[in-house]
Amino acid sequence: MTYLLQALQARAGEFISLRRDIHRHPELAFNEHRTARLVADKLEGWGYAVHRGMGGTGVVGSLVRGSGTRRLGIRADMDALPISEASGAGWSSVHAGVMHACGHDGHTAMLLAAARHLAEQGSFDGTLHLIFQPAEEGGGGALRMMEDGLFERFPCDAVFAMHNMPGIAQGHFVLREGAAMASSDYATVTLTGTGGHGAMPHRAADPIVAAASIVMALQTIVSRNIDPLQAAVVTVGALHSGQANNVIPAQATLEISVRALDREVRATLELRIKALVAAQAESLGVRAQIDWRPGYAVLVNTPSETTLARAVATELVGAERVTPQGPPLTGSEDFAFMLERVPGSYVLIGNGTDGSPGAGGCMVHNPGYDFNDDNVATGSAYWVLLAERYLATQEQASLS
Repeated sequence: MTYLLQALQARAGEFISLRRDIHRHPELAFNEHRTARLVADKLEGWGYAVHRGMGGTGVVGSLVRGSGTRRLGIRADMDALPISEASGAGWSSVHAGVMHACGHDGHTAMLLAAARHLAEQGSFDGTLHLIFQPAEEGGGGALRMMEDGLFERFPCDAVFAMHNMPGIAQGHFVLREGAAMASSDYATVTLTGTGGHGAMPHRAADPIVAAASIVMALQTIVSRNIDPLQAAVVTVGALHSGQANNVIPAQATLEISVRALDREVRATLELRIKALVAAQAESLGVRAQIDWRPGYAVLVNTPSETTLARAVATELVGAERVTPQGPPLTGSEDFAFMLERVPGSYVLIGNGTDGSPGAGGCMVHNPGYDFNDDNVATGSAYWVLLAERYLATQEQASLS
């Protein structure tokens, strides 16, 4: 597939410039108006039928060739994060406190580069839907697009997405069949006791003691309620209570993050956390109120689609640059909701291993992060080849 990579590399400069322009003008969830307009205008100029405003600021571009009945969806996310940039790049964010710290600018640029090539030179037979999604970063943009009729208006037989991954060599692909990313749920626990003087604790009901007890007891859920061969994470990220050393406050709050790679484990975690919090609070004479907020689902890649994704990566860059069954990640992704409706696979592409600020290996959600522009050609070539293999013409099918 050297010829395809060469073809995409030859015009990568245009899309690297576009990527840097998007990076310079980041937009938070459901505010991706400039980015969505840029995407829609480009797609229309290349001959796609474009639907704007899907799920708020989402864009879908469709291209039909031949008489094939297969329908393919490819998704890229567009939103940025509320982080102040410190990458030192010449294309750093012009918006204070907002930056593309997860590479969604690169994901958008890769899919746009593929879109142009497929429109001008692509050889396929069927329907291609390019899905540019808002609000992946906690906003649930995938759900919003689906609630707005994404798969009813633009039916897909399979759907794919790609994310860059620092710490992995640039352009190296990582695939995984089955559970690939964790679910994410969140809880706020409010403990209400009776305030009092620090010197007379017997005349109060101390929510801080209850909070401390709950923090420690929560650590037993993963170690004693979950199968050791399953992955689960319970993290207390915040504990707020009190202002003075001689005052027992009346209230304390805990903020909890919960992750799992299995739907049943996810359900068990919720049941045990709620039961444990209530029991610990009651045993210490305070009241507990739990605000449980379901987040993203477990992301599960389906077998046949992952087999195709793996084969495409191997054909494009060679087996030595492909990890066929990588480890799961405990991060979360709302592409999981699309995969609950449509078969598909979520692919990782290495962003680089140099971890210094502004380099490809700097971890996402870090002020020093930047997308590796060498992936614009590699990632777009992957999308072109995937589309042509999934929507193969009769001639291509006979040769495979």
